[in-house]
Amino acid sequence: MHLLRSGVDINTIRAWLGHVSLNTTNVSLEIDLQMKAKALAKCEPQEQNTSRQPWSIEPTLINFLRSL
Repeated sequence: MHLLRSGVDINTIRAWLGHVSLNTTNVSLEIDLQMKAKALAKCEPQEQNTSRQPWSIEPTLINFLRSL
């Protein structure tokens, strides 16, 4: 667990322990709340400029979409 917390990839830990399957390694490793929070923080979307949508530049595209 200490290796996982310090950022070592689980596949590296698996190989170091001599496990054939990640399922075997996962038996002894559980992610704690701190690690879950870090993972979720990496998944947050980047802020975008919402003042103008990229598709709003193309009036023909908007007209086509309205005709559907």
